[in-house]
Amino acid sequence: MRDEDKLTPDLVFRDPYFLEFLNLTDSYSEKDLENAILRELERFLLELGSDFAFIARQKRIVIDDDNYYLDLLFFNRKLHRLVLIELKIGKLKAADVGQVELYLRWLDKYERQTGENSPIGLILCTEKGGQMIELLELEQRGIRIGEYLTELPPRELLERKLLEAVNLAKLRVNN
Repeated sequence: MRDEDKLTPDLVFRDPYFLEFLNLTDSYSEKDLENAILRELERFLLELGSDFAFIARQKRIVIDDDNYYLDLLFFNRKLHRLVLIELKIGKLKAADVGQVELYLRWLDKYERQTGENSPIGLILCTEKGGQMIELLELEQRGIRIGEYLTELPPRELLERKLLEAVNLAKLRVNN
């Protein structure tokens, strides 16, 4: 699909992301996570995948005289779109999705340039719920969810996740 230039967001974003190189301890804040990512930006970009370019950290936007801050903003050259990454500690909440959707609409209206596709968002959290993701129909809203791990899991879990990813890829190819 990449050779045919049919790259989709599902082929760009993966889940989970292994961020053990950030050397975070058991207790850290979203700000600590963000600082560690920026300190190790090159390695974070390699974990994200190819063709990501860093644009901004804590990008300030104003909506109805209120200030909001986008955690991380990238551009993906192959997708031709801005990529917002919102960092969350803990389980994904519906409010996180609403926040990212608001940010994406703002980016689409005020930051998207001619020739670019609509922005897409990635919420990185430590735990995601499958049923909530299904009910919210996030793909249609331009939002992806990815878990991140700050420590490598046991080998058995890695093998199981790899097998799940291979099976999912086979299913998508057959469809």
